[in-house]
Amino acid sequence: MTKTISVSRRSVQLLRILVSGIFLIAGLNHLLNTEKTVNRIEQASFKGIAYFFGEPQLLVILSGVVMLSAGLLFLLGFKTKWTALILLAVLIPITLTVQVGQINTLGPLFKNLAILGGLLFFIWNDTDNLKK
Repeated sequence: MTKTISVSRRSVQLLRILVSGIFLIAGLNHLLNTEKTVNRIEQASFKGIAYFFGEPQLLVILSGVVMLSAGLLFLLGFKTKWTALILLAVLIPITLTVQVGQINTLGPLFKNLAILGGLLFFIWNDTDNLKK
C-alpha cells in the first residue's frame, strides 16, 4: 500500500532551484578551471576511480558540460526525473573519487550526500505533474 502526502508545489520548485545551483556552478568551474579540477583528482586518495573512466582532463570537461546542461534543464524543471538521474550519475563517481578518503574534510562528502538526497527526491517522485 502506497501512502501519499501533500507537498507544496512551491517547496518542490525551491528545492529543485537550490539543488540545481551546485551543478551549474560546478559545471562552470570544471570548464573554466579545468587544470585546477584535474589537480584535485590527481591528489585524491581514490583517483583510480577517475582513471577507470578515462583521462581526467577529458572527464573534467565532459562532466562540466553534463553538469551545466543537465543542471540548467533541472533548474527549468524539464524532465526532472531524468535530469536528476543524469546528475546523480555524475555526482557518484565525483564523490567517490574526490570526497571519499578525505578524512580531514568530511564536510564536502556530507554535502554531496545531501545533494544526492535531493536528487533522489526528484527521481522517486513525479514532480513534473504537480498541480499548478
